[in-house]
Amino acid sequence: MQVLDKRLHVQHIRPSESPTNSHPKLLFLHEGLGCIRLWKDFPARIVAATGCEAIVYERQGYGLSDTLDLPRPDNYLDIEASIYLPELLQQLKIENPIMVGHSDGGTIALQYAAKYPVRGIVGLAPHIKVEDITVTGIEEARERSADIIPKLLKYHGDKTEAIFWAWPDTWLRPSYKQWNIASILPEVNCPVFIIQGEQDEFATPEHAIEIATKVTGKADFIFLENCAHVPHVQAKEKTLEYSIDFILKILQTTNQKEIQLTK
Repeated sequence: MQVLDKRLHVQHIRPSESPTNSHPKLLFLHEGLGCIRLWKDFPARIVAATGCEAIVYERQGYGLSDTLDLPRPDNYLDIEASIYLPELLQQLKIENPIMVGHSDGGTIALQYAAKYPVRGIVGLAPHIKVEDITVTGIEEARERSADIIPKLLKYHGDKTEAIFWAWPDTWLRPSYKQWNIASILPEVNCPVFIIQGEQDEFATPEHAIEIATKVTGKADFIFLENCAHVPHVQAKEKTLEYSIDFILKILQTTNQKEIQLTK
């Protein structure tokens, strides 16, 4: 679909039975090298368990969406959260979604929720600042580019080189070391659940703790064993279990409020 100056690839996943009108839509936001196909069956399994309809989309530069504008500015995540994502949701007529975001996608979800109503956020290893471990992890990934890029080709085609190098070129830029969105977290007043791997190579445990501590909405976090930066792949079943439980609790709260209003 056309969103401002970019054509973005969007996938709808519907439950086997018609979703309840009161159910919020789920929105899945992929990581910095991700796309729809790299989510695999994770969104579909959450849809099946919750009965919610889901939207999964690819940001500019990824998968089947239009190419990325380069050089990418330091505020590229805020541009997605405050310009492209609101336009996408407006066109789809989606309000108050439950967002499931991984890495960059989790960050975008937090930034969006600081400005617009959101029913809840499942953050899979989101980031809010640049830590020393972040720089080291990206530097190591850059050194392994010859191994990583070929694996991404089947997902991003001729855009692969551009999106891969935009990652270290942006995050290792001297000016980007000052990037920090902790100040916006008090504006996030929806329920938030952060899932992070104990072996996350891009963030310390304090990262998740700071997010959960500073948001205004009810928040919690969990660290998963034998898991690095990709919980929905490296600890898939546990991540599904926690995500589904969190979403069902939001739906239960919503239904209870509606029942009280109709008495």
